Amino acid sequence: MTTAFSSRAARFRAAHAGPELLRLANAWDVGSARLIESLGAPAIATTSAGMAWSLGFPDGDALPLFQHLNAVKAIVAAVKLPVTVDIEGGYSDEPKEVGAAVGRFAAAGAVGINIEDGAGTPELLAAKIKAARRPDLFINARCDVWLRALAPGKEHAETMRRAAIYAAAGADCIFVPGVTDADAITRLASDIRDQFGLPLNVLARDGVPDAPALAAMGVRRLSAGSGITQAVYGLARTLAHDFLTGDASTVPGTITYGEINSLMG
Repeated sequence: MTTAFSSRAARFRAAHAGPELLRLANAWDVGSARLIESLGAPAIATTSAGMAWSLGFPDGDALPLFQHLNAVKAIVAAVKLPVTVDIEGGYSDEPKEVGAAVGRFAAAGAVGINIEDGAGTPELLAAKIKAARRPDLFINARCDVWLRALAPGKEHAETMRRAAIYAAAGADCIFVPGVTDADAITRLASDIRDQFGLPLNVLARDGVPDAPALAAMGVRRLSAGSGITQAVYGLARTLAHDFLTGDASTVPGTITYGEINSLMG
């Protein structure tokens, strides 16, 4: 790895140490990454759903690997910030193939990955994490217990069981999307830190405490996920509908042509 890569990787890893909350406003293409960078973001994280949609594919392991890699290469080349990539389940249930894919993302300049257990077993994700390990690469292990309602009434215990497996496999952070209750988040942050020495990542969604409160609870990373992308598509749908069915003379905008153009220069 180059010195520049190692420097970005070290900056990204250090950003998880606190005490400030690492806020990641997930990007879906080069333009959104440059916009997010211009706002003073500490890093660029991609959203797998947003990237898939931007290239005409549904979310859920449908985006071809070569297209995903090309999009990541373009983002890395366009920004000066560390870039971490959501690779869903790693493009395979075969750990060796996942490791090979991760190697290609690292070669493209990604300093981190987000990889999920989804409907699979924690043992399978652990094997993928072991295969994915690379010098300097930051691995965020996504645990879908809350998001998929995998253990009703026993969410904390099951999340901790999986976190132990992922930590032993070499994960650097535990991502628990779907949890919104303040007490549950506080307990998770404390237990994951105390038992495994790892930071907790949560997903921004309705009901989640605000960023200062999350930081006080011990959360170290907050992800927008596909939320910003969905909001952008929603606004685009409304504007396009109004243009096509109503007054077609003007389309309101909150950012000027010149401002957008300068971001791409």
